[in-house]
Amino acid sequence: MTMNAKNELAPTGKLRAGMNLGNNLFTRQNGSGELHGVSVDLMQELAQRLGVSLELVIYDQPGQVAEDVTQGVWDVAILAIEKTRAKTISFSPGMTEIEAGYVVHQSSTLQSALEVDAKGMKIAAPEKAGYELFLTSTLQNASLVRTKNFANSIEIFKQNKVDALAGLKPNLIDSMSELTEGKLLQGNFMTIHHGFAIPLGKTAADVYLQELVQELIATGFVARSIEKHQIKGLKAINVKSLQ
Repeated sequence: MTMNAKNELAPTGKLRAGMNLGNNLFTRQNGSGELHGVSVDLMQELAQRLGVSLELVIYDQPGQVAEDVTQGVWDVAILAIEKTRAKTISFSPGMTEIEAGYVVHQSSTLQSALEVDAKGMKIAAPEKAGYELFLTSTLQNASLVRTKNFANSIEIFKQNKVDALAGLKPNLIDSMSELTEGKLLQGNFMTIHHGFAIPLGKTAADVYLQELVQELIATGFVARSIEKHQIKGLKAINVKSLQ
């Protein structure tokens, strides 16, 4: 690691990590307010390698993290890699992958996620989530109903205000006990990759994070962290995909 990379990643002398509570597959908070999860493991490892202390900057939703990238309040975050965000954020190679899919009402005749983009269909998705940004740019016929968070999406789905509920498939599966009138469609509408995210223009930091991600995947660090926290549906990227 070069001194330039360290200075770019921790310009204040500590690593300020933007932590997104909106994605509990990466970040969870216990009753005492302490954070744990895959993202915490990754940030602790990065801070240790840089030889600096770690400060966790907490956000409720990923969109808030992304919007603050130019405000100088966080140095690095774990975010879904997405082209709209890439206008202001530089991403490392992806470290993990996860499917996003749909739940529809039991009365629906749809069977596959690929059938949802149809005229008249209304889809609930949390505003500025990675998959909402993807749907915004790719939907041809269906319309989006943007919500505050995933819990809000569930609520309006249960109230029959939308035809489909979009979400990360592990979260959808975990919510099926609450969605008694819903059914999970086969397949997915996208596969999401998460990586380290930093403000644009930090060339040395970009190079360092690319090398670090390759090492963390090759050594099994990411896979072990996922297994330790028992996160079902989240997978480490295969090292061959980085070559």
